[in-house]
Amino acid sequence: MKNLAIFASGSGSNAERIVEYFQNSATVNIKLFLTNNPEAGVIERAKRLEISIRVFDRQEFKSETIVDLLKENEIDWVILAGFLWLIPKNLVAAFPNKIVNIHPALLPKFGGKGMYGHFVHEAVIANKETESGITIHLVNEHYDEGAIIFQASFPVSSEDTPEDVARKGQVLEHEHFPRIIEQLITVK
Repeated sequence: MKNLAIFASGSGSNAERIVEYFQNSATVNIKLFLTNNPEAGVIERAKRLEISIRVFDRQEFKSETIVDLLKENEIDWVILAGFLWLIPKNLVAAFPNKIVNIHPALLPKFGGKGMYGHFVHEAVIANKETESGITIHLVNEHYDEGAIIFQASFPVSSEDTPEDVARKGQVLEHEHFPRIIEQLITVK
């Protein structure tokens, strides 16, 4: 059995989708949700899904507190599902090549610090891109620079708004993220 911890800063729709995907799995257990946002929607989702949730602050995140919590819970893989903080070196070192993120654009375009959510979608529209998509990648000490595992794209029309781009991207996120996680954790 592989134990997963999911970090989220917002609503938690991807976290919930991952839980749904693995709910009858004999090999994957979603053991813990973690958030840096005490008002995040993922907290209510965790309660409804009966998954332990931990809210933490920046000091705890940068210390060994979160690494220790993950080890105490025998976490094998860390999944970032809309988590906005840069992962500290101690956490990357504790889970080498076992931290996976999803980004709402086709990296390397529109990645890096400050490029999340609507900022990404607005940049796609402002740059008159004809396609966008999602990127699932391993996490290192830098924003959105880890090895790319998977990408999926969709067309962007001249009439699309940032909200349209977000909706199209979320469809791909929910479709592919759980499946790619499953492939990764069964290979390693």
